[in-house]
Amino acid sequence: MQVNNNIQLDQSPYVNLNQSLNRIATGLEITKASDDASSLAISANLTAESNAVSQSIDNANSAIALTQIGDQAISEQSNILDTVKEKLLQASTDTTSQDGRDALLTEIKDLLKNFDNIASSTNYNGETLLQNAADDQSATNGQQFQLGSSSEDIIEGGSVQSNTLGVGLSNLLNQDASTFDASTARSYLDQVDNAINTVNDFRADFGSTQNQLQSSSTNLLTQYTQTRESSSILTDIDYAKEVSNFSKQNVLAQVGAYAAAQSNNINQNVVTRLLS
Repeated sequence: MQVNNNIQLDQSPYVNLNQSLNRIATGLEITKASDDASSLAISANLTAESNAVSQSIDNANSAIALTQIGDQAISEQSNILDTVKEKLLQASTDTTSQDGRDALLTEIKDLLKNFDNIASSTNYNGETLLQNAADDQSATNGQQFQLGSSSEDIIEGGSVQSNTLGVGLSNLLNQDASTFDASTARSYLDQVDNAINTVNDFRADFGSTQNQLQSSSTNLLTQYTQTRESSSILTDIDYAKEVSNFSKQNVLAQVGAYAAAQSNNINQNVVTRLLS
């Protein structure tokens, strides 16, 4: 004798209920490849791209900070050279005594030493910006900033040698006081002018690089926003729709449970009557 065929009731409401609950918990429409394989693949590519863009934005911000440090350091060097020129002009006139001229030369040398100290100490994250190294007055190799996922997405800064050697003032730094007369002081004026122009060129290069970095950073921010939005469209859920679907599946699951309970009661009554 067979009371029923023991086939389970439709389990889909329970499966759908769990799937809906998982979507609400994660906030994602696609939680596994079987949900939508093609959309998941596209979303994964967009996520990888947005991560690369995010890192590029960080690179741009670091590079901007670097150029700002270099710019401010050279600005101070420029002020030093302006003062050096004033001292040389004062030493170049015959109304200045030799003792006064010797004192002026001492001030000039101190200023140029400070000029070199700025060059050797200005750095970002351990990398010297105004010369090759703290103890190496040769020119830097220039800067390369990675602002994209491609090897070609770089912005380059020029080589810098903003020290007395690089701007042509080593002779003034080593000038002997015994031969420092008005004529000698006057002969350095053109050299200082050239040095000021050189320093201003270095500063202009930092400024130009910073403008490129800021422009690229703005573009990267737009790219990041659009990429994340595209990925979100593919994977993120519509909470209102999914909560409604969850409520529906929950009702169906309860109906199924009630039906199963009623089926058990009927079967039990049948068996009781058959056995009585």
